[in-house]
Amino acid sequence: MDARCYWLPSLADPYLHSNWTDQIAYPYSPAFLQLLQPIRLLPWQAFMTVWAAILMVAMAYLTGPRLILFGLAWFGLMEIWGGNVELLVAAAIVLGFRWPATWSFVLLTKITPGVGLLWFVVRREWRSLFVALAATAGIAAISFALAPDAWIRWPQVLASNVGKSGTWAAVPIPLAVRLPFAVVLIVWGALKNYRWVVPIGAMLALPALWYGGLSIALAALPLVGARTWSDLRRVALEARADLANWRTTVALGSRAATGS
Repeated sequence: MDARCYWLPSLADPYLHSNWTDQIAYPYSPAFLQLLQPIRLLPWQAFMTVWAAILMVAMAYLTGPRLILFGLAWFGLMEIWGGNVELLVAAAIVLGFRWPATWSFVLLTKITPGVGLLWFVVRREWRSLFVALAATAGIAAISFALAPDAWIRWPQVLASNVGKSGTWAAVPIPLAVRLPFAVVLIVWGALKNYRWVVPIGAMLALPALWYGGLSIALAALPLVGARTWSDLRRVALEARADLANWRTTVALGSRAATGS
């Protein structure tokens, strides 16, 4: 269980195990560990029960009650079973369109999916960007006051893990390859006002694209208004039509360029 690395470390020395591919390594900011402290006091089995319930609530928020089975099938069950934080990252991204401060959760855990903040930059939504960054800075400042040694250690842990590939449980495509696609996708989506691209781009920007991390794509459901199976079919048909139109446009442009 990935959640074991949130339950096991001590606040005094959270980075005793610093290799993030280790099952018990804690790679996130001290702030996240401090946030979980009330339930970290529970025995392991009780902690895992509470943590799984939190992830289930996050998934239900993303899918709605009628698409829960779809969410479980779309890597949701794998993510809950593994106990990672991607479903919470997905929920934070959706909430971030209304309350940008929730992006602090993304930046203080997985970090690189924070590339989704490019949405605010491209659309010149400076207030939302400021709120997201200010909330993150404020939380970090309070956390630093409580655990300065851990905060000094965290950047060192991140630097020591740069370039390390994922395990067998991750899609074997390095971040350096995925990140440019994530940036282009988010910029394009911001220009077109397609909110659903933000969680997809954030998913591509995960430090390691764990298979359970594909559950972040569930955040696209509320952003396209898909709350029922009928909605899901409608969205699929619209996407199919958009793809066909795009192919036609590309074909016509290619013909015009070649003069045929």
